[in-house]
Amino acid sequence: MIRIIQQREKCIGCNACVEAAFYRWRISRQDGKSTLIGAKEKKGFYSVIVDDHEHDENIKAAQNCPVNIIKIHVL
Repeated sequence: MIRIIQQREKCIGCNACVEAAFYRWRISRQDGKSTLIGAKEKKGFYSVIVDDHEHDENIKAAQNCPVNIIKIHVL
């Protein structure tokens, strides 16, 4: 299992996370920022726990993020 964490407020909407893991990320039509699908918000941070099979794509999403607002933690 892994936990994906996003600090959404700092997102610039570049779409890099969506390109790396389209099933877990979407760009919001309301504000143009990325949305972590299935995540819960707490104090400005969005997080979701997912199975290991999503690890590689979401590591790539985190590495491609130009503002470094995506973190991946192995549980």
